[in-house]
Amino acid sequence: MTTREARGIDASEMDEESIATFLQHNPDFFERHQAVLLRLRLPHARGTSTISLVERQIEVMREKHSALEHKLAELVAVARANDTIAEKLHRFTRRLLQAQGRADAVGRIEASLREDFDAFHSVLLLIGEYPDLVPQRFVRCVSGDNPGLKSFESLFTAGKPRCGQARDSQRELLFGPDSAQIGSMALVPLAARSGPLGVLALGSPDRDRFHPGMSTEFLGRMADLIGDALTMRRGG
Repeated sequence: MTTREARGIDASEMDEESIATFLQHNPDFFERHQAVLLRLRLPHARGTSTISLVERQIEVMREKHSALEHKLAELVAVARANDTIAEKLHRFTRRLLQAQGRADAVGRIEASLREDFDAFHSVLLLIGEYPDLVPQRFVRCVSGDNPGLKSFESLFTAGKPRCGQARDSQRELLFGPDSAQIGSMALVPLAARSGPLGVLALGSPDRDRFHPGMSTEFLGRMADLIGDALTMRRGG
């Protein structure tokens, strides 16, 4: 349908689809008929009054602009959070590089978790014998045949951190008398070339502090650093 033909047709005789098709094929129609554009009225999005098509277009643009600003604010917040984590992980790395022996490395790991990451409920569970490490609240050593390790088999197999609720047996093995205080946990598998090295557990009284949907990438990097620090200092 040409523009000339359309001009001879009463709009009331055209169905909505035909009108929509005509306007799509003639995007300059309202430029040539600005008086028609100004007379068009639309329901206001936030009331019972009506506004012009131009006003409605401005309102839509404002809404899109507001949505883009909100999205940008979210991206900036995520970027800042990632920068903060990267800085903390950098400090964590430097602490480990300065460690003199495995016992010193473990002490630095515990201090960094507490001071830099606010992880006041943390436990390093190691599999095997470590005569150079003094058992304490942060460090627990168990033999490879400990029955409690069976509940961590899927964690070791996946080789990735896991966040959320934990089994009672896992909490008890990791946190002992303090297990009742733990509402949620992040379990970080530690590995060596010979197999599972242990588990780093970060706990919180808040049941929603560690949840399955949260990012665990930095925990995986931390696990690599801890594994290297512990296996490279067996003579420490």
